[in-house]
Order: sequence, then C-alpha cells, then structure tokens
Amino acid sequence: MLDNQKIAAFISERRKNLKMTQADVAEKLQVSFQAVSKWENGTLPNVEMLVELAELLEVSVDEILAGKEKTNENFSYRRAGVDISYTDAIKKEMAVYLETKDRRVLNRMGAFASLYDISFPEYADPVLVLKSEEPGSKQKLAMEYGYSESICHDMINHLVNDIAVMGAVPLAVLDTIVCGNAEKETVKSFIKGISDACRENECTLVGGETSVQPQVVEKGVYILTSSIAGIVSAEHIIDGSRITPGDAVLAVESNGLHTNGYSLVRLLMDKMPQMKLDKIEGETFIEQIMKPHTPYYKAVKGLFGYDRVHGMAHITGGGIQGNLSRIIPKGLCAEINLAELKLPSVFHYIRRAGNIEESEMLSTFNCGAGLVIVVSGKWKEWAAEVVKKYYNCYEIGVITQGEEKVSFKNHITWV
Repeated sequence: MLDNQKIAAFISERRKNLKMTQADVAEKLQVSFQAVSKWENGTLPNVEMLVELAELLEVSVDEILAGKEKTNENFSYRRAGVDISYTDAIKKEMAVYLETKDRRVLNRMGAFASLYDISFPEYADPVLVLKSEEPGSKQKLAMEYGYSESICHDMINHLVNDIAVMGAVPLAVLDTIVCGNAEKETVKSFIKGISDACRENECTLVGGETSVQPQVVEKGVYILTSSIAGIVSAEHIIDGSRITPGDAVLAVESNGLHTNGYSLVRLLMDKMPQMKLDKIEGETFIEQIMKPHTPYYKAVKGLFGYDRVHGMAHITGGGIQGNLSRIIPKGLCAEINLAELKLPSVFHYIRRAGNIEESEMLSTFNCGAGLVIVVSGKWKEWAAEVVKKYYNCYEIGVITQGEEKVSFKNHITWV
C-alpha cells in the first residue's frame, strides 16, 4: 500500500538535494506551482507526470512510489531501460479497452493467459482457423505521420480477412506490441485501435503482450503483430477444392493499397518527396495510402455455408495472380480479364509517378481487387448482390481447363 506522506517527503527531499525550488520543478515540468506543492503534501501526480517527475529528480518511478532510494541501483532493471511500475500503470489504463460482453471470455487482464470457452453446439464438426499477421512496413509510415490508431485497423482487418476467405467466423484476437520504450499515449492508441477494429469485425481482443525491449528496439520504434482464432464447420470450409470449369471469378473492390506495396511506395517517396502532398481526388498522397485496409468479413459472411461458393482469395502481397493461384486446383485456370478491373485513382498515380510496368503493378499491388470470389456460374449474380450491400462486386473472369493456375488477358485501362 502506498504511503502518500512518505512519497511526499521523498519528493521534497530529492528536490532540495538537487537544489531546485518548487518553482523550478513547476517550470521544468510545465505545471503550476500549486501542483508541485500538492505533490509535496501528499497528493500523487498522475501516471504520465510521475514518469517526468522521476526523470527530473533522477530517480525511478519505483523509488518515488516506495518513498526511498534503492541501493545498488547501478544494476537495476530501470537502468537497463525498463521501468516496471510505469509499464504496470499503462497496463491498468489499457484494461478499459479489453472490456467485453463476450460470454466466452472467462477471465480478463492480469491472468497469465486468456481463457476462452470453445463449446460450439451449433457446429457439428468445428474446426479452428488460426492466423498471425503484422501490418508490414506500413507501420513505419503510420508512426511517422500520426496514424498509430489507424494502423491497428489495418492489422486486424487484414487478419480477419485472411480467415474469412476460408469461411471462418472470427472469435478471439491476441496482440503483441514490442517497443524500445513504452509511451503511454501511443500504447493506449494501439490498444484502442485494435480493440475497436475487433469489435467492428465482430470478434474480441482477449489479451496480449506489451514487451519493452530497449536493447533490441530503438526508442520510439514500435512493432505490432496479432493472432486470431476463428471457427468453421468442416463441411463448410472454403478452400478452393470445389472449383470447377465454368465457375465465375468476382472481384470485390479495394480502397487502395491496403497493407502491401509500401516498400516500393517508400522508395518513390524518397526519390520524389514532393509527392507526399500531391492531391488525388481531394486527398493528399499520404492520406490516400494510409487508408485502413478494407474489412471484408461482414460483406462475405452472407456467403458462408453455401456449397455454391467454391473459393475466396484475399489479394495481398503477390497481387491477384500470387494469391488466387493458392486456391485453384491443379489442371484448372482462372482466366482474368484485366480490362474489367476498376482501380482506385491512387494506383494510376503511382504507376505514372514511378513509370512502373503493368506486370510490376500487378505483382505488387491488389490493383483494385482486394478480395476475389470463385462461385458457381449460375449463382454469380446472387453472390455479387450479397457483397454489394457493403462493397462493389463485379465479374472479372472465368475458370477453365489449363495448366497455368491464373492467366491474364487484355490490359488494365490506365488513365
């Protein structure tokens, strides 16, 4: 239990030992003189101010809260760059974002691991679908341009999309944040973003890990990853095995780059820094490329459970060919008519700016097709109408006999 008077006396003593007045402390921390006076009379500073005060007084947060200096401090965890009291305080403030009404979540923050009820009487033969994801080099741009919360939507939307294309309902997510130093507001924005994105995708953030690694990751650098568990009945798994000649190939629109192609984009930005502020349909280039990855789960869940849906592919790194080929059975070919693709303007801009070959665009970006659906030819209108409640969906090809799993004909209409 904290002894407020002991803490107050310690703060006062350290201030005097450093030959600072209360006014000096107030000026350096940009707070009022009255605030400092209250601290030295038993009122504790808030968490963030506690860290700044500790740095000013050249002690650790632990020492302030204990009301005394530690011995042998030369070999403390704090000196190695990790302040346990501060990270624990951050975790307590994160708890609000982990609140849920999901009855399957049996415990909350603070336990060694998350407990999740896996009783699914509605599934005759339930199969867990597991996946991990990270938002790639886009997260570096996110930190540079103030999209820390937005990048979390990228990560979770990408994660859920990857299991949704197999017919899986998303259940629970675990996140990991690795950083050189844990800045409270940044970490809170990550957890809020991840939690909000989970709710939007009808699943639950059940826990995770925030790992402060000052000897591994530079100060100010954050690395995000997450994992998900979903569920699908064995008989309703969508894996491409039912694809047959005559099936239609439908494209579901993307809103832009999603989370792929950013290494190429960063190269262009380094060569032509002025492009960052160029306007594309009323938005700057940065605003265009930082749009969160489109979430497709709600749009496609109405297709689940129908044998008429034979395959779905999430179009990420490798483009249409690289991803669609993953579900096409041997001996079949998805013939894609590139002239049918509808590309957001940002792709036209990137191609012009970098003088990029069409083949390179197709292998690097989704080129407007964020997700592809393979459906029985006689049910293609039905499938398109289900998806159109959320996003534009249209036919781009057909399944035929052939050794090349994906083939292109015609060219994209570049403007």
